[in-house]
Parts: sequence; structure tokens; C-alpha cells
Amino acid sequence: MLFTLLAFAVALGSLIIFHELGHYWVARLCGVKVLRFSVGFGKVILRRTDRHGTEWAVSALPLGGYVKMQDDPPAGASPAEIAGAFNSKPVGQRIAIVAAGPIFNLILAVLLYAGLNMAGTEEPVAVIAQPAADTPAARAGLLPGDRILAIDGAEVASWSDARWRLMDVMSTGGRALIEVSTPAGAVQQRELQLPSNTMDPAGGDPLAAAGIRLAQPKPAVRAVIDGGEGQAAGLRTGDLVVAVNGQPTPDTGALVKQIQESAGKPLALTLVRDGANITLNVTPRAETVNGQEIGRLGVQLGGNVPMVTVRYGVFESLWRGAVRTWDTAWFSLRMMGRMVTGDVSWRNVSGPVTIADYAGQTARIGIVAYIAYIALISISLGVLNLLPIPMLDGGHLLYYLVEIVRGSPPPAKWIDIGQRAGIGLLAGLMGLALFNDFTRLFT
Repeated sequence: MLFTLLAFAVALGSLIIFHELGHYWVARLCGVKVLRFSVGFGKVILRRTDRHGTEWAVSALPLGGYVKMQDDPPAGASPAEIAGAFNSKPVGQRIAIVAAGPIFNLILAVLLYAGLNMAGTEEPVAVIAQPAADTPAARAGLLPGDRILAIDGAEVASWSDARWRLMDVMSTGGRALIEVSTPAGAVQQRELQLPSNTMDPAGGDPLAAAGIRLAQPKPAVRAVIDGGEGQAAGLRTGDLVVAVNGQPTPDTGALVKQIQESAGKPLALTLVRDGANITLNVTPRAETVNGQEIGRLGVQLGGNVPMVTVRYGVFESLWRGAVRTWDTAWFSLRMMGRMVTGDVSWRNVSGPVTIADYAGQTARIGIVAYIAYIALISISLGVLNLLPIPMLDGGHLLYYLVEIVRGSPPPAKWIDIGQRAGIGLLAGLMGLALFNDFTRLFT
């Protein structure tokens, strides 16, 4: 729990600070006096005032930060003080200052993705498993062992790349032309027709439902536990399980499930050991877990998924980072629009509990997964803050656009109504997000 909270605090805190740096930097460029830049909220613990009169502070609650500007000039202000007030600036400069925060979040995502592209990441090769019968993948003629090379003419580097492109097609439904390399080495085209998906988290993985799953390797014995049934039967570390009771073993998960369902029942395991096939008979020991009887062999099973190193040069990495950021932002906006129309479930709205959980999970997986997750959250923050909702940056931008059209700021009454509506809308969204979080947590 402590690790998850720390990963969440580092991710969200750093993203909000970077967001506020955008406001600060552009405000300084426009000559606006910044009174305080605070890392965290609440009581100030440490403070230092720079030569520009900005107080740099560290506050008690280290979740984010804020920038406090001189909104209006003080009474009896000099011309220089009047010029340094935010509300004295032309509308174009005010737009730039307000938009800088979310734009910095999007820029950060580009840089993070570009950094991962330049450093190189190990990702699964895009080889698919046997599609279930009567799924879009089966109807398209995709076969187990097909490696996805390209989707709609765009080269696919890895499984995560293929998954992202297919999820983008599935978000609205449509046709995808897939180029695959068969196990025999032939390059062929498959036309995949994906239905429009409701993207309900309770419905599981939509791509798996469409018959598209990553192929899993044959299960191998990673460790043999002393005193277990596997040790008694003669299983050894490194044994590759290729069949059970004469039937080929599809993957590690299927074998584990079969063992758990075979408590007290003998199984004939066909193994590859030192290049030769052997068969051992073993009976899983019955154990009661959470009131249910399951079978245990006393071995650790795993498999080596074929991996590929994905790495690009500096300029291509930046370009790919920008494209990935744009695609993700546009995907997010489309999903929001489909929620409004009812085409996508509102259960997709996540709150701080889910964000913290995923932050902890990705941090445990490794630095690459954690950085990619931070990039994703940075995009989400940028997109959310650009929405034309009062109380958010996008709401202020909306007021400035009205000011441009009218030639003067909106009436105070309009702004007051907008602020109230914005607070109500954000409170409702936060309540929905927390409800979804706890629903996932307890179900």
C-alpha cells in the first residue's frame, strides 16, 4: 500500500508541478508578476523569494502545486505594477498563459514517449493465439502463429503497437487491413471487420472478445517445490510441457487451469527435456482455497514470450512521441463524446483510487511501464484541463473567446453562473469516478 501511494504521489505530483511550470514560464515571458510558486498545498514549510519577487515554497501536502499571480494591480499601483497584473494583459497573452499548463502536459508526454523510443524497450512480438470460433478474428482468417506486420499500411513494431492500433479501430468500429507473416513465412493480407465496442470495463478485454489475443509460449517448469507432487513425479526445472493426456498444451494459463481442475486426478505430462520427449504421470494434490477445492502440483510454471527491442533515432522518436500523444488525446476526446451519446459506458471514468492502483502496478512492473503510464496520465490531465468547463483552464479559455467575440469580458453574472455550473459538473464527475473506483475495488 505504501509503495502504491508513493508511486501515485510521485506521478501525480510531478505532472501537476510540470503543468504549473507551464503557466509560470509563459506568465514570466508575458511580464506578469508571479507572487508564489508552491510545490504542494497547505501550510508552507520552506520558502525562498527570488530576485523577481516570486516566493518559491514547499507546502505540507505534496500532491501537486499551484502558481499565484498578481491578478489585479494593487491600489495606487505604478505603471510598471499595472503592466505586471494578469488582468491588465491583452487577451491573447492571457490565453497563452492559461493554455500553457495543459500544453506543457502534452509536451511532457511527447518527451517521455520519445525518451522511451530512444532508449529502447523490450516488448512482446505481435504473434496472435488461436482465435475463438465465430469471432471477427476467426472470420477474417487469422490463424494461431500469425505475426502482425502492419495495420492499414502502418508498420507494427510490437504487440503493444498492434493492440493500440486495433483498439483505435474498435473504438468506433470499422475495417482494418492486417498484413501478417504466417508460421511458414508467407506474407498475406487479412481483412478484419471490428464491431463498434461499448468499452465497458465489466465486459473484459474487447480485443480478446474479438478473438485477438497474444500467443502464449508453451509452459515450462521454472522451479520445483520440495515435497510437492511435481518433485515426487520427477519434474525438473527447465522441463517444457508440450502435452497433457496426449492433447497439446496451448499455454501456461490453460495448463494451470487444467491442473487446478484436476485435484486427485492423474495427468500424463509430455515433456521436452534435453531435446527428448518423455512422459511423466502426476496427480495434483487437492487443497482448499477460499472454500474451493483446487489441484496443486508444487511447481512454478512460466513461459518465455518472444520479445523484440523497439528503438528509434532522435528525430523519429520525437515524431512518434508526438503522433502517439496526438492519437491518445484524440482517442480520449472521442471516448468522452461517445460517453455523452451513450455509446460507451460511464464506468470507464476512473478516479484517484484506480489511478493510484495502476501507478503502483506499473511501478512494480518496471521503470518503462511506469514512465509510459505517467505519459498517459499527463495526456489525460492536458485533455481534461482543455475542456470548456468553468473552473478548468478550458473554461477560462472559453471566457476569453467570448471576450474576443463581444469585444469585452463576459458579464460577471455569466461568469458566476458558469462557475457554479462548473463546480456542480466537476463534483458530479468526481462522485461518479469515486463510485466506479470503489465498485471495481470491491467487485
